Amino acid sequence: MDRLSVAAIAAEVRAGRRSAQDVARDSLARIAAFDAVQPQAWIDRPRAEDVLAAARAVDARIAAGEDLPLAGVPFAVKDNIDVAGLPTTAGCPAFAYRPETDATVVARLLAAGAVMMGKTNLDQFATGLVGTRTPYGSPACVFNRDYVSGGSSSGSAVAVGAGLVAFALGTDTAGSGRVPAAFNGLVGWKPTKGRWSTSGLVPACRSLDCITVFTADAADAALVDAVASGFDSADPYSRREQAGRARFGETWRLAVPRLDQLQFFGDEAAARFYDDAIARLAAAGATLVEVDIAPLLEAAQLLYAGPWVAERAAAIEDLLRTRPGAVHPVVRAIVQGGFAVSGVETFKGIYALQAHARAAEAIWEAADVLVLPTAPTIYRIAELLAEPYALNANLGLYTNFVNLLDMSAVAVPAGYRDNGTGFGVTLVGPAFADAALLDLARRYEEIRAMPATPDLDTDGKPQTVKLSVVGAHLAGMPLHWQLTSREARLVSRTRTAPAYRLYAMAETTPPKPALIHVGEGEGAAIEVEVYELGMAAFGSFTAEVPAPLAIGTVTLEDGTTVKGFVAEPRALDGARDVTAFGGWRGYIASLG
Repeated sequence: MDRLSVAAIAAEVRAGRRSAQDVARDSLARIAAFDAVQPQAWIDRPRAEDVLAAARAVDARIAAGEDLPLAGVPFAVKDNIDVAGLPTTAGCPAFAYRPETDATVVARLLAAGAVMMGKTNLDQFATGLVGTRTPYGSPACVFNRDYVSGGSSSGSAVAVGAGLVAFALGTDTAGSGRVPAAFNGLVGWKPTKGRWSTSGLVPACRSLDCITVFTADAADAALVDAVASGFDSADPYSRREQAGRARFGETWRLAVPRLDQLQFFGDEAAARFYDDAIARLAAAGATLVEVDIAPLLEAAQLLYAGPWVAERAAAIEDLLRTRPGAVHPVVRAIVQGGFAVSGVETFKGIYALQAHARAAEAIWEAADVLVLPTAPTIYRIAELLAEPYALNANLGLYTNFVNLLDMSAVAVPAGYRDNGTGFGVTLVGPAFADAALLDLARRYEEIRAMPATPDLDTDGKPQTVKLSVVGAHLAGMPLHWQLTSREARLVSRTRTAPAYRLYAMAETTPPKPALIHVGEGEGAAIEVEVYELGMAAFGSFTAEVPAPLAIGTVTLEDGTTVKGFVAEPRALDGARDVTAFGGWRGYIASLG
């Protein structure tokens, strides 16, 4: 599935190379095709003729000489944000109303030339990180429909992840604008509280809520941010921009948690991708600083185990008291607990949060930015339906504290698991570090661009290639990084069939061997390591293999074949036969 680019579409429409109507027709066709597979992404959409009329109006404005930064860009809106003329349901039919005006952020996007394609599904009243707490059907991860899409901004992430629209608005109180980004391979931008107006947003926790955006990359997020941000006098929680850093320097300080504070719930791929992301950030100039994140984790507990659940109850009090059966049972079980929170408990919670905030200041004294897993793991839809509370809480382990402690954050992709689902990391900064975080996310992408999608076969499973390595790419050897940087997974340590000879090539840096097939009776079994890589990663790896080495087919001792290093005849010029050592490690050890 190809992703749509905000920047590319806007540039083409502004330059007259493409019309907004053409872009809208393409988006409508994509939506129709995807609906045949996963219609749960949407709650409501305008008529196609209304979409095309809006696009025609954009074309007319371009023709009249207007400079529209989002000209013709198709976008979606989470259905707890008002769009004039379409119902706002917040995922609850009994709550639905039809607003007469657009939310402030929506109005700014439309004024900039964007074209609204529809309202997206969500965990009801934005209460959840999973996408399963909705009467409109559960959206699924765009790469593997057995797994959750993440929530509560589930439909918005799916709409962008599947390439239906170029960007989509979500919201974020506890991580809803970041967790779905991770699972679907997207950038999830959560600005500082109050930088984007929340006028026209159905509140979850009004003092914490943020409107957010999902995009294919950091540059697109920055484009949308430039339009959507700004003070709104109609919003009591709106804040005027405060001076902050435009970017981090060539060298900067990156906070990482103590190892004993990291938890991945058995997800080894997630742990590996997190380490790889840190290595990428170090390549972007980071100096690593180990910090104590206990104050953050303790603050996060207050969101649902403290008085802020009462703020959720206040947002839908009338419905909870008069028609409790209209509220999703999981959401109702969580939110109605807020009625029991006393004023005394509320102030105790406020005091506790202030203490955690003061303790958290030590992080910003020691470092410029904090990197955390966006979510420690992912679950199947069936698992979340069977255990909707504990597993949801696991997904919010590293996100729940951010708004409570008035921080800004951007989630960026960091890898794809073998099942195709995405993993991401979040760059967290203090309030009004927005510009610097978006710039850093762009620099992170430049270190090594993540593919937009995992490699999938016709059954929707990731396509992978098994590759045997015999020399400088072995674990601990000088070129092993060329595998780890591509998220290669070790499958086995084994030997070849007894049909090969191993030679140390002359004058190579670092030293490299040549594996030559000579046939049984003439050769020996040579130690190798077998790794599994995605198709795209395998292709880029192969492109870097220098002559006289090549990638061919190697037979293992169990008779199976895999791709692996072989060599041209010229590799033997001046080479030393080191077969007797049994493998490259034995030969290197013999050198002392």
